[in-house]
Amino acid sequence: MQKGLYLSANLSLLTLIFLCLAWELSLAPLRPGGSWLALKALPLLLPLMGVLHGRRYTYQWASMLILAYFAEGAMRAFADTGTSAALALAEALLSLVFFASAVVYARLTRLSQPRSSR
Repeated sequence: MQKGLYLSANLSLLTLIFLCLAWELSLAPLRPGGSWLALKALPLLLPLMGVLHGRRYTYQWASMLILAYFAEGAMRAFADTGTSAALALAEALLSLVFFASAVVYARLTRLSQPRSSR
């Protein structure tokens, strides 16, 4: 199960990075020819190496970072039309997949702590 969560988190994060770049550079940019909004993919690069190496702490804080992408995707899915709305929905779904995978992965990989007797 850990391996599946690990792969799911990796795949969703990498896909989200490429989606953000493709969306704002060619598929449906805010301005013809591309948009500076493509820089929104940069914060996703911060947890990339930690996620690829399976570092629990990175999964923990990245699960909070990804919520901003979910919020943007949900908002633009309702506000935009056409291709941009479809891409926004994909962003929201990828964010949810990463969030769920990261939270469960972090929970399953925590060290067993002995319970204190009360």
